[in-house]
Amino acid sequence: MDMAGGAALGTDMGDGADWKIGVDIGGTFIDFCALEARSGRVASLKVLTTPDDPGAELMTGLTLLAEREGLDATAVTRFVHGTTVGVNTVIQRKGAPLALFTNAGFEDVIELARLRMPEVYSLFCSRPEQLITRDRVFGIPARMRSDGRETVKPDLAAVAAAVASAKARGAVGIVVAFLHAWRDGTQEEAVKAEIARLAPELFVFTSAEVWPVIREYERTTTAILNAYVHPRIAGYLSALEERLEGRGVPARCLLTKSNGGVMNAAEGKRACVSMLLSGTASGVIGAAWFARQAGEKRVLTLDIGGTSADFALIIDGEAQYGTGEMIGEFPLYIPSVSVSSIGIGGGSIASVDGQGVLRVGPESAGSTPGPACYGRGGHQATVTDAMVVCGWLGHSEMAYGQLSMDTGLACAAVGRLAEALGRSVEEAAQAILDIAVSEMFVEVEKLSSRAGVDLKDFTLMPFGGGGPMLGAFLARELGMTRLIAPRRPGVVSALGGLVADLRGDFVRTLFAELSPGVLPELHRAFAAMVQDGRAWLAAQGHAGPADLRLSADMRYVGQSYEIEVPLQPAWLESGDAEAIAREFHLTHARIYDFDDAQGRVEIVNLRLSAIGAGPALTFPEWDEVDEQAEPEREIAVHTGGARRAVGLYSRAELKPGSRFAGPAVVAQEDTTVAIPLGARARIDRHLNLHLTFAE
Repeated sequence: MDMAGGAALGTDMGDGADWKIGVDIGGTFIDFCALEARSGRVASLKVLTTPDDPGAELMTGLTLLAEREGLDATAVTRFVHGTTVGVNTVIQRKGAPLALFTNAGFEDVIELARLRMPEVYSLFCSRPEQLITRDRVFGIPARMRSDGRETVKPDLAAVAAAVASAKARGAVGIVVAFLHAWRDGTQEEAVKAEIARLAPELFVFTSAEVWPVIREYERTTTAILNAYVHPRIAGYLSALEERLEGRGVPARCLLTKSNGGVMNAAEGKRACVSMLLSGTASGVIGAAWFARQAGEKRVLTLDIGGTSADFALIIDGEAQYGTGEMIGEFPLYIPSVSVSSIGIGGGSIASVDGQGVLRVGPESAGSTPGPACYGRGGHQATVTDAMVVCGWLGHSEMAYGQLSMDTGLACAAVGRLAEALGRSVEEAAQAILDIAVSEMFVEVEKLSSRAGVDLKDFTLMPFGGGGPMLGAFLARELGMTRLIAPRRPGVVSALGGLVADLRGDFVRTLFAELSPGVLPELHRAFAAMVQDGRAWLAAQGHAGPADLRLSADMRYVGQSYEIEVPLQPAWLESGDAEAIAREFHLTHARIYDFDDAQGRVEIVNLRLSAIGAGPALTFPEWDEVDEQAEPEREIAVHTGGARRAVGLYSRAELKPGSRFAGPAVVAQEDTTVAIPLGARARIDRHLNLHLTFAE
């Protein structure tokens, strides 16, 4: 199962082997991408997840890799792991019972939030139930002014009473979030120390230690998310480390982060919030690596798993970043790879509502029991079942031989919906696929509008187990003319962990008007952040050079929200306020098509990303031979409203430079590529599959 799909490169795995493993756990499968660095051989694998025992499937995968690929656990020098344990904990609301200690009189901080309606145009929308119920929010008499002056010391007697009440209400952890803690976290630390003295069995996080930024709601909710998932993530990571140690794996476990980088497991147990979007972020990082390799500068990624479809933009070969990404119903205010998600995946369940309308998702069959066609007890029709009924799936084993599609079970599940709709089974299946694609279309249109880009200038890169199944249909609806599918689309997220850099993000709120007088403060803050960044990289075990990227959250005086502006350290060191202001005006004009060269400018936050380069991995290339590929055989597929005979191709047999036309199906171990009528396919020297569509 090497990346080339043919003979392995250097199969002697004797002494001196150097294995590097990337792992990504999704809702249905856990994906493995293993590289033997000395030979350049890459092996990939998918294993069904075990929701009742997260992490057990990882051991199963290592066993299979040892049996099938000769993996030597004692020769693993890099082990990178992405997981959905954190985000699933929030979505399923299975986190720790928490209490919140905040300033007296501000007990409604998380209820008020930003007073925005979740769905502006819906008459029936409701605000989400908070992760900390109102009866476990306690006001502590304490006050610090915005300039850092303490006017009321924390009332320790009130802290003691609140601790007793929190324990009585079942809290196992406490979040301390006070006004203006971004300026000085002393009050929060004093309360944390008192809680530790009174109730050492409770874990405590302060807002300033998690993410010390201005705006109390954003700081508080980020700290709450961190604490809410802490016990499950810490327990999961401890068990994972024990399992790896038991297997003899010497490498320290690294975790993929929401910002697209990695960190060690010891930090992950405390900085849990940093890995909530680890799976989606590492997928984009892996896709960006493939995009650079293929020379694609503008890419729209489509990652479809069992439960969701995730979209992101890659511009000039780089992932895009932002804050305010949603974790379930709650915003996350730390730097993250910008990803838009929708509850449409291969396992999304189709149903007919009380008004006779066909709906798809967001509920998913997951891995247990899974789609009906898996034969694991599922009986509800899913997107995967619709693909089987239409004939796009079911012609080869899936998930590296772990699954065989049962067409009869798929037809029975979709048939029940077809009867309710008064349509044929094929028509109902096609309707399910059309709805899934239309739902994704709407979400992508929102993304492109927010980013201000024309998707006709982009290439679609589908990956994940379901991305290549639906990617071409979505591209055609969006008016995109190009698609590229990597050799192993199903394990792109796992590969992303392999190629990811160490990346730590640091922030200091300054909240000062830009002027020559404030530059010394900016310089001091920058120097302190550089020191923190270098220390963080050293703690991760990085001894090489550091890439330090500086930016600032800036705005015109009077504006409510700011934009992130890249800065050059030399501007701070030389005191060049004009260069900083000029860069802000240019960035503002690029985003909003407006700037005010005479306007007063404020710097709200100073940000630093400390990056330690990951391993420089290279995969082999092949000479292209211009030839027409021949299908293995013809199969019947329902497309365009009728059954058609289409060619079935094996991805492993497609050579660099080979060409063929749709409609067609390309089968491989980790996914299936569905190619509609009118598309032309070509394999490049990296074994990527390119599709082009007529405009």
